[in-house]
Amino acid sequence: MTQSNENPRCILALDLGTTTGWAIRGYDGLITSGTVSFKPGRYDGGGMRYLRFTNWLTELDRLSGPIAAIWFEEVRRHAGTDAAHVYGGLMASLTAWAELRGIPYAGAPVGTIKRHATGHGNAPKEAMIAAARARGYSPADDNEADAIAILHWALETQGGVA
Repeated sequence: MTQSNENPRCILALDLGTTTGWAIRGYDGLITSGTVSFKPGRYDGGGMRYLRFTNWLTELDRLSGPIAAIWFEEVRRHAGTDAAHVYGGLMASLTAWAELRGIPYAGAPVGTIKRHATGHGNAPKEAMIAAARARGYSPADDNEADAIAILHWALETQGGVA
């Protein structure tokens, strides 16, 4: 959908959580997005969620990459302790994965992303979904809409460079 230059680099945007929203601008300039669940299975050990996440990143890099930069929603406040733990674990897994590969990464504050997408730093989930739809996307939920917003913010204000 969007191409910022003649030779685009692959940029990944993530809304980290049990249901992670993602949006990626591939090397061909096309943007793809979706969600992926890292909900643990009944018999999974505590680290399986994070192992599946890093395996998913590796597969995404292999199929759509190489990933040149990663942007993620930088959450400073969580509604609950479990959400904070999941976010922290996914963040640790993401940053370690990126460091091992020399891929730059950076967080974008929630209010900044919401303001860029909707004009309001405290926009509700519905407004983020509406903003993604206004850009021509059909997000499955607010997680995917947030990832789309992060990607567009990174491309439009940061040049995609983390």
